Amino acid sequence: MSQNFARAEMLIRKEIAVVFEAIVNPEITTRIWFTKSSGRLEAGREVEWEWEMYNHRVRVKVLELVPELYIKMDWGNYEQPSLVEWHFKTLKEGTFVSVVNTMEQADPEKLVAEVRDSTEGFTLVLGNLKALLEHDIILNLVADRFPAE
Repeated sequence: MSQNFARAEMLIRKEIAVVFEAIVNPEITTRIWFTKSSGRLEAGREVEWEWEMYNHRVRVKVLELVPELYIKMDWGNYEQPSLVEWHFKTLKEGTFVSVVNTMEQADPEKLVAEVRDSTEGFTLVLGNLKALLEHDIILNLVADRFPAE
């Protein structure tokens, strides 16, 4: 594994089917992460996600998807696409979710910024996911990260 990666992990106290569905189904994911999606995540499918509050869009290509276990995708984070892998593991208390974003960046300063931003971003997503699924609360962590001034 490359050393150029960001990782965020969280225990979600819900069954794996519920947690996995929340990531692949844009009707749920738009409540915790992006605001619009062109479709559900499926193996081999390309979708577009949009964050309306930031006027930002990104293309996502699902390279591999194993239901309730693993999602591997390329997405256009920064100037270069990067690999994002989601791992889902059943534990006694619920589902452990791990997100690893691997980057290919030659410039050390840009790499540090990408790792920092990606770690923060996926941590906010997992926090939102936990609040929604465990407590039916929408925290708006992603939307509120960069408030309008």
